Amino acid sequence: MAYRWTAFPKLNDKKIELLSQAINVSKPIATLLIQRGIETYDEAKKFFNPQLTDLYDPFLMKEMDLAIERINLALASKERIMVYGDYDVDGTTSVATVFSYFSKFTANIEYYIPDRYKEGYGVSKIGIDYAAETGVKLIIALDCGTRSIELIDYAKSLGIDFIVCDHHLPGDELPKAVALLNPKRADCPYPYKELSGCGIGFKLIQAFAQANDYSFDEVCKYLDLVAVSTCSDIVEIKDENRVFVFHGLKKINEDPCIGLQALLQSYQIKKEYEVSDIVFGIGPKINAAGRIADAKSSVKLLIEEDFHQALLHAKTLVDNNTERKDIDNDITKEAQEILEKSVELRAKKSTVLYSENWHKGVIGIVASRLIETYYKPTIIFSEVNGMLTGSARSVKDFDVHEAIGACGDLVIQYGGHKYAAGLTIKKESFVAFAERFEEIVNNNTTEHLLTPEIVFDLELDFKDINMNFFTVLDRFKPHGPGNMTPVFRTNHIKDAGSRIVKDKHLKLGAYQSGVKMDGIGFNLSQVYDYIEEGNPFDACYSIEMNEYKGFRNLQLKIKDIRASELS
Repeated sequence: MAYRWTAFPKLNDKKIELLSQAINVSKPIATLLIQRGIETYDEAKKFFNPQLTDLYDPFLMKEMDLAIERINLALASKERIMVYGDYDVDGTTSVATVFSYFSKFTANIEYYIPDRYKEGYGVSKIGIDYAAETGVKLIIALDCGTRSIELIDYAKSLGIDFIVCDHHLPGDELPKAVALLNPKRADCPYPYKELSGCGIGFKLIQAFAQANDYSFDEVCKYLDLVAVSTCSDIVEIKDENRVFVFHGLKKINEDPCIGLQALLQSYQIKKEYEVSDIVFGIGPKINAAGRIADAKSSVKLLIEEDFHQALLHAKTLVDNNTERKDIDNDITKEAQEILEKSVELRAKKSTVLYSENWHKGVIGIVASRLIETYYKPTIIFSEVNGMLTGSARSVKDFDVHEAIGACGDLVIQYGGHKYAAGLTIKKESFVAFAERFEEIVNNNTTEHLLTPEIVFDLELDFKDINMNFFTVLDRFKPHGPGNMTPVFRTNHIKDAGSRIVKDKHLKLGAYQSGVKMDGIGFNLSQVYDYIEEGNPFDACYSIEMNEYKGFRNLQLKIKDIRASELS
C-alpha cells in the first residue's frame, strides 16, 4: 500500500528554544513535547512524572454529589443495587471495578451485562425487567445510559433509580436519572472530558471514598482495570488518562488483580507490560466473551479472588478468543475473495458487503481488517432476526457516522462516532443503501483522502540518534491517541548490509551522516532490490530498543521507505 507522508506543522522556534532551556533537553525533544501540548516546565514535570495527586476532584463532575448521596442512602437502607454495564472491555472492566468496590460495603448487590444478540448495546428493557423482578431499587449504569431516555423513565415507573456513568456524547435530551455522570454533557464543568467508562466508574468510587473518609489506597487497587479500559477503548492518553495508564501499568507490572494475573499467564510472561500488550493481548481476550459467548465470563474473571478459579475463567476467555480469531479470519478471507473477484466493487470508493452467514460479533473487526488492505470507508453487515446489522469503520478525516445519517430513510437506527458506528437496515434495503452510501463517500472524498497517511514528527539525521536521546524519548510512554509514538524521517540513506527475513520482512542495515543504524521493516521486502542496488532512500520510522540474546541496541522500526528525491 502506498502512503502519503505528512510533516507535523512547523512550530515556533522561540517556543522550542525556551522549553529546551527551561527543562534542559535537546531541541528535538522540546519540539516533540510542544507537539503534544507541553509548553512549560510545570507541564513537562507532570508529563514525565504523572502523580496520583494530579487526579482531579471527582466532585467537579456534574451531579456527583447526587450520585454519592443516593448510593449512601441505598447502603443505609440495605436496598438491592445492580451494577449494569456494556459487553465490551470498557463495560466489563467498569462493572468489575464498581461491583468489586461496593461489594465491600454490601452483600445486597449484583451485576448485569446485556446479551449482545438478545438485548443489543446499552440499557435494555429485559435488564430493567429482571432488576424489577429481583427487587433492585438502584441501577448504576456504566459505559452506557446517556441516551436511554425512555428506558430510564420506564425503570422509574417501576420504582428503580438510575445513576449513569458514561462517556458517550449526549443528545439534545438528557435522561431523568438521579445523576448523569458524563463529562461530555454541556453543563458539566469537569476539567477533563475524555475519560473511558471505567475511568468515570473510578471517579465514582473515588468520590464515595472521599465523601465517607475511606482509604484512597483501596480505590487505587482498581487502577489496573482502569488502564486496561483506557487503552482498549482507544481514548486519548493525555491529562488524567495519562495518570491512570501510567499508574495502572505500574500496578499490572507489580501487583495485578488475580483475574489479570491469570490472563497474563495465558498471554506471555514479560518483564514489563506496555500499552500494546493490553491493546493486542489482554483487551481482545476480555472482548471475545461478549463477541462469541457471554460477557459475564469476563466480569467473573476480573472480580475473582481465587487464582486457581481465575485460571479456569481465563481459559474460557482464551478459548473464546481463539474461536473469535478463527471466525474473523474466515470472514475476512471470504470478504477479500468477494472483492478480488469484482472489478466493479474494487473500483468503488467505499466497501459495503453482506452475508447472512457472517457472525455479528466480529464484523467490526472484519471492517477494520479490510481498511488495512483497501483503505476505504467500510461497512460489513450480518443478518440478525431478519434485519441487517452493520458495523462501520472509517479512514482518517471521513465521518462515517454522519455519512450513515445522510442515508436517511434507509437506516432504521444507528449510533457511534466519526470513525466507528453501528447501524440496522432492512434486508431489502441493502442494495439501495450500498448505492446511497457510495454516492455520499464519492461526493465527500478525494484520492488524497483515500491514501493512508504517515505523519512524521521530525526530520532527523542518524547522528542525532543516541542512547541519551532514546532515554528521554522512552519517558514519553505510555503512548496512545494524543501522545502517539514519535515518528521520524531521515533522508538520503544508503544500504549497509540489508537482507530479507522470513520471505517478507526487511532487516535493514543503513548508513547516513556517517552513522550506521539497524532497522526492521515488517512486510517491506518489496523495497529490498531497490536499496540493495545502492540507491539512496528516505525512511519514516520510530525508534525502539532491540534485545536479543542478552545484547541491546537501538533499532529503527520502519514504517515506509521511498526513493530519495534528487537534491
